[in-house]
Amino acid sequence: MRLIDDWRSAWRWFSVQALAILAALPLVWPSLPVEVHAWMPEAWRPYAIVLLALGGLAGRLVDQTPKAAP
Repeated sequence: MRLIDDWRSAWRWFSVQALAILAALPLVWPSLPVEVHAWMPEAWRPYAIVLLALGGLAGRLVDQTPKAAP
């Protein structure tokens, strides 16, 4: 197993950002204020997690190379 050539820029990729949020969410959620918890109904929370995971997957499949300026 080897690291990819541009591993130092991985933090800019949507897939890495989405997976980092998924990893941090269980640690951060209990410390958030009750007002933030109320912002999203409890029944929607599993769907939000699934959407983040699907977004990470989509971000991995889509070319995220910045376009050259015209």
